[in-house]
Amino acid sequence: MAATAVKITTVGNSVGIILPKEVLGHLHVEKGDTLYLTEAPDGVRLSPYDPEFSRKLDAMERVMRENRDVLKRLAE
Repeated sequence: MAATAVKITTVGNSVGIILPKEVLGHLHVEKGDTLYLTEAPDGVRLSPYDPEFSRKLDAMERVMRENRDVLKRLAE
């Protein structure tokens, strides 16, 4: 995706940016969804991906794999 310029604008008592429909489509998000800003070597990255949630999900999957037999018995 090519660089897209956005302007900072007033939103109530705060400031925000308006994202073009093409950017929302590229990110597969819509009004009401959450986006995450993460630091990147060249600035910041805007993404629907939550790295902290992903880390927790990976840990949960590891625990489930390691304790598969125990979880199966608990489910009975």
